Amino acid sequence: MAIKKQYLKSKPVCKVTFTVPAKGAKKVAVIGTFNNWNTSASKLRKLKNGTFKGTIDLAKGENYEFRYLVDNDYKNDEEADRYIWNNYAGAENAVLEL
Repeated sequence: MAIKKQYLKSKPVCKVTFTVPAKGAKKVAVIGTFNNWNTSASKLRKLKNGTFKGTIDLAKGENYEFRYLVDNDYKNDEEADRYIWNNYAGAENAVLEL
């Protein structure tokens, strides 16, 4: 998994690209505090090599909790800036610091 951050000089926005290798998966979404944990809001598109990829514009200077939803299975990104415990889910969420 990979996270690429591209800070824009002209706007207070960071373009964040999420890449998830999941060859056998049918659908992958990135969900988190930036989309109210909506499982259909940020679906990633599947590339020919089986990797899922998508870009989201997020406000700079903020922290966002997130996880990937890979065919109804939650996964964290190893390249997250840090992790935080979520009592509701009973698991850690990845954190993106912008």
